[in-house]
Amino acid sequence: MSTAASSPPAAVTPAPVDVPSGRPAPIDTPAPGDPRLARLSLNQATVKRWSLTQAVDGCLRAGLPAIGLWREHVQERGLEHSARLVRRAGLRVSSYCRGGFLTDPARTGALDDNRRALDEAAELGAPVLVMVAGGLPEGDRDLDGARERFAAGIEALAPYAAERGVRLGLEPLHPLFCADRAVLSTLGQALDLAERFDPEAVGVVVDTYHVWWDPDVRAQIVRAGAAGRIASFQVCDWITPLPADALLGRGMVGDGHIDVRSLHRAVLAAGYEGDVEWEVFNEDVWSADGDDVIATMARRHVECVL
Repeated sequence: MSTAASSPPAAVTPAPVDVPSGRPAPIDTPAPGDPRLARLSLNQATVKRWSLTQAVDGCLRAGLPAIGLWREHVQERGLEHSARLVRRAGLRVSSYCRGGFLTDPARTGALDDNRRALDEAAELGAPVLVMVAGGLPEGDRDLDGARERFAAGIEALAPYAAERGVRLGLEPLHPLFCADRAVLSTLGQALDLAERFDPEAVGVVVDTYHVWWDPDVRAQIVRAGAAGRIASFQVCDWITPLPADALLGRGMVGDGHIDVRSLHRAVLAAGYEGDVEWEVFNEDVWSADGDDVIATMARRHVECVL
């Protein structure tokens, strides 16, 4: 009879868990270097409570090749430091958020601020400055007038954008946000405005959260692609019930109602060759561990986007 001690049982690695759902992930997390991650970009808003340094390090740990930057984080660290940090990490900058808010009649300050944002985007190597139109000024009910003022603002900024080599990406927002954030509500409206300008200066942003409901969206994606106007493609999901602050009603892809894969295929068929930027505004996501958020992104990208 053997007196040798039996070997201890092998440790069991727990299966990864998606956040914020808490459900066991059905697939393994893609490893750095996995070709399926080649066009995946982390928009900083998805890890809002991380600094720029933390977000860059998180991308590197996960093997993400690109990041979408926000002005507040860049300004916190300083423009030169931020640009140097991203360049040294070897990350692409997929977009710079954000410019716009040009609907107020007294918009001179806003125009100057947008020019500064374009300068920053150029320094960071961002190909597009995401433009959110702005809503109705307090007490104003002139929706057509607000749209005209936004168009005039784009007209004033387009030459400056072209000089800097940065495209203005007009982002239509869901009609839910028309009053307070964006009087531009459909991809068709965004294209009607963008087509007044050179496509190298003004394009459109296709964000699944904002356009999925539109019965005309696929025809407009074809239109945008034919004109070379798709400047950015951003993804997240529409979850219900909406929270009290509807702005935070974005979910991780796969947790809501949007067929993100079909929209991704539509923009690819239209000729889009850029990054797929995950932009999730959600308190539960922001409260989770950032590395777990990025790992969930990578898995869901494979499961629900590609």
